[in-house]
Amino acid sequence: MIGFIGSVFSPWYAWSGRHTPANHCCMNVATYGAGGRFAMTDRGTSALRTTPDSFTVGPSSMRWTGSALIIDINEVSSLPLISRMRGQITVTPEAITNVELPLTRDGAHVWRPFAPVSRINVALEAKGWQFDGHGYFDANFGTRPLETDFSYWTWGRYPTRQGATCFYDATRRDGTSLEAAIAFDQNGQARMIDAPPRTPFKRTLWALRRETRADPGTMPRQTKAMLDAPFYSRSVVETQINGEKTSGVHEALDLNRYANPLLKPMLAVRVPRRAGWQF
Repeated sequence: MIGFIGSVFSPWYAWSGRHTPANHCCMNVATYGAGGRFAMTDRGTSALRTTPDSFTVGPSSMRWTGSALIIDINEVSSLPLISRMRGQITVTPEAITNVELPLTRDGAHVWRPFAPVSRINVALEAKGWQFDGHGYFDANFGTRPLETDFSYWTWGRYPTRQGATCFYDATRRDGTSLEAAIAFDQNGQARMIDAPPRTPFKRTLWALRRETRADPGTMPRQTKAMLDAPFYSRSVVETQINGEKTSGVHEALDLNRYANPLLKPMLAVRVPRRAGWQF
C-alpha cells in the first residue's frame, strides 16, 4: 500500500506537467497471489485532506495513533479484475528511526525509512486477504520527476536476525551512482555497512534487468512475483547477506523505459483518473 501526493507513476500527472501535485493523489493498493487485485485511482484536489497525523484521499485514509499506522482502504481495482477492495491494515513499528538518506547530492530526492522493522495486520474484506506478519513503513520525497535524475535503480529490504538491512542502488543522470547499505536493529538504530557485491539475477517477464546485493558465490532468486510492468518490478527475492540467508521485498525501476511517452497510454488503463470528489 502506497499513498501519493503527486502520483509519481500516474500518466495524468505527467501529462499535466506535474505543476500541482495535490491534484494527482492516490492510494495505491495491491494484493498478490490467486485473486490478486491492483488499485491506483488518480484523484483531484477535492479528494485530498491532510493533518499532522492523517492523510485522506477520497474514500481511503491513513492515520498515526502515536504507536501504529492505521490504514482504511475503500478502493475499486482496475482492469482486468474490477472489484471492491475494502478493509483495514495496521502497521505497528518496533521503533521509529531518525534516518534520512538523500538520493541526489542536492537533496532533491530523499528516502525516509520510518520503521524498517514492523509488525503488520491485514484485514481486508475478501477471502484469503487476512494475515499477520513482518512489515515496514517508509517514504520517498522529491521535487523533480524521477526520470529527470535517474536512469535505473534497485531497492531491497531484507529481514535479518538483528532487524533488517536495506540496499539502495541507483544510476544517476549526471554519471554518478548511489550505493547505500544500511543495517537497522530492533530499536531503530541505523548504521552504514559494507555491502556485498551487486549481483544480477533473472530478468522479469518484460525482460527488465534486476540485481541486488548478495554474498560472493550466491545467486539471488525470485521466490514470489508481485508486480511486473515494462518499467518496474516488485517481488520477493531470496539472497544471502554476510552468511545469513534471507527473503525480502525487492524493486527494480528502469526510468529510461518509464520516460518513453508511448508507455503513458498503457498506464492510463491501469491508473484511471477521477478528478471530482465530495466528502
